[in-house]
Amino acid sequence: MTDATKSTAPEPTTLRAGDLLSAIPRNWYKLNRGFRVAIVLMSTIVLWEVSVIVFDVKEFLVPRPTVVGAMMFDDPLWMLEHTWHTFYETIIGFVLAVVFGVILAILIVSSRFLEETLYILLVTLNSVPKVAVAPLFVVWMGTGLSPKVAIAAMIAIFVIVIDMVLGLRSVDPEMIDLARSMKASKMKTLFKIRFPHALPNLFAGMKVAITLALIGSIVGEFVASDKGLGYVILVAQGQFDTPQMFVSIVLLAILGTVLFFLVDLAEKFVLPWHVSRRQEEGGADAKIAGAH
Repeated sequence: MTDATKSTAPEPTTLRAGDLLSAIPRNWYKLNRGFRVAIVLMSTIVLWEVSVIVFDVKEFLVPRPTVVGAMMFDDPLWMLEHTWHTFYETIIGFVLAVVFGVILAILIVSSRFLEETLYILLVTLNSVPKVAVAPLFVVWMGTGLSPKVAIAAMIAIFVIVIDMVLGLRSVDPEMIDLARSMKASKMKTLFKIRFPHALPNLFAGMKVAITLALIGSIVGEFVASDKGLGYVILVAQGQFDTPQMFVSIVLLAILGTVLFFLVDLAEKFVLPWHVSRRQEEGGADAKIAGAH
């Protein structure tokens, strides 16, 4: 083969990760975020429907999404009532977890004795499976709203305490020294310097805690309840009603997603100045600019 032939021969091409990313439509990042999420969800539902039909999966194993959707709207008020009950339990448990979690974090940071006792106690309690403790809450509080809220708060509080303690301790020592040099009291230093600095950590913990609170509510409903999506799942399980279980699971997924993004929206309003928000906006702008 001559040198001229070698020079004109096409070089072999290799598939790289960048080539796969470049295959994404350039206008994709210009779409509204909600619209992009809708496209992904609809694609997932279509894939689910097609897979069940093609592989001939029995309905008692995995029902088609059209069947699940039809059952969801068969009696929407009944499903909405149970969803609202679970939502109500979750919100109350979450709020209690945030309030008491912040208080415990402040006490732990403020006192070495509490750090060596209360902190260890919280770690020990968090190691206990909540499913094992849930029946005790029913014995102590009955079968009403209280045990579900208590279990939800108990599951969610640990992550709030951990993240809040980390945030309160992550303040630049020079800022603390400056506050001391200006004769600022411990209380003023806490609320003027430490607490604002810990807010990003608090919201990070809240995003995890809201999902854990939802799990706690379902655990409480599994143990003893006559309302809520957990109760609906138990009844459907006893009747081998798989589509009804899928309806409840889909509603739980929607509820958990909505609660998460509500916390995320609150973070945007409270912490618009934080570096993570600036990076998020900058990253979106960069993607759009790179698509051109």
